[in-house]
Amino acid sequence: MLRVNPNLVSWIAFLAAVGAGISFFLGGGVFLGLALLLVLVNSYLDALDGKIAKLAGKASARGDFVDHVFDRYADVFMLGGIAFNAMYCRLEVGTLALLGVLLTSYMGTQAQAVGQGRAYGGVLGRADRLVLLFLGGLIQLTVAPSGGVAFGMGLLRFGPLEWFMLVFAVLGNATAVQRAVKTWRGFSA
Repeated sequence: MLRVNPNLVSWIAFLAAVGAGISFFLGGGVFLGLALLLVLVNSYLDALDGKIAKLAGKASARGDFVDHVFDRYADVFMLGGIAFNAMYCRLEVGTLALLGVLLTSYMGTQAQAVGQGRAYGGVLGRADRLVLLFLGGLIQLTVAPSGGVAFGMGLLRFGPLEWFMLVFAVLGNATAVQRAVKTWRGFSA
């Protein structure tokens, strides 16, 4: 039997996400690099905590619930850190990204709440977001760690991290709609 405490793993993953969010908010080269490291720690541990719980014989509905709560707060902290840092992202874009991410998760759990089973499908799941968040942060770190560089034209002119937040806004909401439609179709007429 595995001796690693899955609750401890979940807490460390969550604290890494909080640290990443604060680091994104503070910005600049050092904090952006720290944010990326903490996103990796969160991603890795978040991928392991459920598996560790199963191997330790401690998997439960309560643990699944806590995992989903931590994941939502982790999303809010990490994306919120970017959304509220004006050198990386306009608040409007960040708000839409947060809405897309939260509605994606809500539609998944709402399907479960109405007896359709947990919905995980769609174009942008949490693992995808974490990979893209790291990639966007790495591009930002490489190109302009303190912001100030934008690509595009007119209204579609964004910094590197802001482009990724726009992707989260568009694809997150698209995923929420996909999950809602799938759940709707799951009801018998």
